[in-house]
Amino acid sequence: MGELASREQVRGAFWRKALVAVPVVLLLGMASGRLSNSGYGNPWFDQLVKPEAMPPGWAFGAAWTALYVLLGLAFAMILNARGNQLRGKAIALFVAALALNLAWSPLFFRLHQVTAALWLIGAMFLAGLATTLIFARIRPLAGWLLVPYLAWLCFAAALNNDIRRLNPKGQPLAPEGGATQMGAR
Repeated sequence: MGELASREQVRGAFWRKALVAVPVVLLLGMASGRLSNSGYGNPWFDQLVKPEAMPPGWAFGAAWTALYVLLGLAFAMILNARGNQLRGKAIALFVAALALNLAWSPLFFRLHQVTAALWLIGAMFLAGLATTLIFARIRPLAGWLLVPYLAWLCFAAALNNDIRRLNPKGQPLAPEGGATQMGAR
């Protein structure tokens, strides 16, 4: 019972955790977006003036898929770091950071709270940075896997801010039924 696990056993345990963590993180992210009617095709969002740097809709799906896979893999590494004193704190930080992430789409796309969503991205970045730093102390690779997420959050914050700036009255314009009160410019 006091034997150390072999490399193969540790690797196998990681992949078992990853086979659960990655799909769970990915499905939660997809559900948040779907339930919020996020992206192009949302009548309110389609009416907004977009910044020139706004990527096409498919790019968001591709980017978030890759980011959620990286988040899930990093989380699996931490779940697999049994015995590490920071593991519990790292798991709690990850769950909090993910909860903030999942709240963004409903806040922006469903509730049309563009400014509040920008503040939320700031909170997401800080929680993501704290998670990255603690993950890196436990498993350096897990920390590095979160760096693209932090970079994307910076880009998303810039887009969110540009949308806020370009649409100063854009928050309550389109009721859920798809009609809009936005006049021609």
